Amino acid sequence: MDFIFMLTRDDRTVTDCLEVLDTIEDLGITHIGFKDIGVEPDTLAKLHSRIKNMGATTYLEVVSTDRDQGLASVRTATELGVDWLMGGTWIEETLHFLHGTSIGYLPFAGGPLGHPTRLAGDPDRIAEDCRRAEAAGCAGVDLLAYRATDADPLDLVRAARAATTGRLVVAGSISDTDQIQALASAGADAFTIGSAAFDGSLQPHAGTLRSQLASVVGL
Repeated sequence: MDFIFMLTRDDRTVTDCLEVLDTIEDLGITHIGFKDIGVEPDTLAKLHSRIKNMGATTYLEVVSTDRDQGLASVRTATELGVDWLMGGTWIEETLHFLHGTSIGYLPFAGGPLGHPTRLAGDPDRIAEDCRRAEAAGCAGVDLLAYRATDADPLDLVRAARAATTGRLVVAGSISDTDQIQALASAGADAFTIGSAAFDGSLQPHAGTLRSQLASVVGL
């Protein structure tokens, strides 16, 4: 199961993202993501270039639940040339924008709400959305399982895994190794951590970001 380090806190890219890269570059993290809010476009471009130069796979996750703003994020993803675009629910329009690129698209399964984003939907809804995304040509789904409002998180992961052969990424509010191990057992292909690392939740008695991330690298 892949660990995707998100350079984000409270669903915003951290303002010192470039400096953070300097401190973690030698940890061997091979999947790194960010949001398109929190920093200026020129910083995003520098950030993406730096991550690629590290040899890591890049991810941009759509934050907005507004259609126009969400599709603006899709355009940003194509301009940057990220490897993966996560989030959003406008599948057909997004795939149209991504046509001709090599960007893999992982839309949200379920109903994203608010900011920071929560997730509405029971296992049946999640499974239906996964099947719809795969039929449309998406590479998998982005599941905010631990932000669920209507169901047990792992029930949603198992429902998604049964409904799609694509890449299943679980994002949001993952803060300890027990959750990570449970996700692996439920069939997730990857998980994201951002805020928990910056807040110190992964290793409460450790004081540095490097220590937080080292605890999950290689799990």
